[in-house]
Amino acid sequence: MFTDHLFGGNQLAVVLDGRGLSGETMQAIAKEMNFSETTFMLPSEKAGTDVRMRIFTPGDELPTAGHPTIGSTFALARTGVIDRGRERFVFGCGIGPVPVTLTWKGDELGFAWMSQAKPVFGQPLANPAGAAAALSLSAPAVAGTGLPVQVVSCGVPFLYVPLTSRAAVDNATVNRAALDELLQSAKSGAHGVFLFSAERGSDRATVYSRMFAPDIGVAEDPATGIASGPLGCYLVRHKVVPPAKAGAMLSLQGVKMGRPSHVHIAVGLQKGGEITSVRVGGEAVLAGEGTLYV
Repeated sequence: MFTDHLFGGNQLAVVLDGRGLSGETMQAIAKEMNFSETTFMLPSEKAGTDVRMRIFTPGDELPTAGHPTIGSTFALARTGVIDRGRERFVFGCGIGPVPVTLTWKGDELGFAWMSQAKPVFGQPLANPAGAAAALSLSAPAVAGTGLPVQVVSCGVPFLYVPLTSRAAVDNATVNRAALDELLQSAKSGAHGVFLFSAERGSDRATVYSRMFAPDIGVAEDPATGIASGPLGCYLVRHKVVPPAKAGAMLSLQGVKMGRPSHVHIAVGLQKGGEITSVRVGGEAVLAGEGTLYV
């Protein structure tokens, strides 16, 4: 997911027919798969949606998520649940309807955009040095950016920690006790910490990023779509990205894990700078199919 070739991006398991499975069984399957997320397709429960989708990490159920939505779109297109050429599909998720826009390359799905909720910004943390400590980094690695450490949500809250360099992003290591204290101090229910640097590299990425969410069973995530929409909103709000480029941002995530992921972000703006839309998009490839006995 968020890749155009095998053994890159973020793995996803999609259970195409989850009927008859209890929530406890779904959680057990997700733990057994041990990917960042596993999705389960169910019949639609509400008008205006095409299917009901439940999303589980190895440790918890999520109300919505990015790479599971994009990846499940590709899986449903491959199996014919989504008709070839169809341009819009709507998942029913824990937060409500989640629409996806599809772009086709002949008979194959080529790209999908997920729409996310408008951002909600928390207050900047008063002690950014605490974020550095939680990531086993020096205080200047955070303070040197001049940017706030802040919780942002487009449906699922994450704590955003800007870093001065890509090397600092790569060098980060979770101090679990300090991270737990940091997330509790944010008082926001943040699901994880998202760290990034706007330092440019030889690639075309807008930012270079990583995400840790040990509380929900994800030590590190190669690509976090539901955190990438808020990331784009953060970058625009704090003028890291100018308005003219808000519709074409790219987060390069998962490099340190050996699973580089390219997460496309598009933030729509009114003339006055107010955010009107948030989308995250990408590609996916099929890595395998099989049967699970439960």
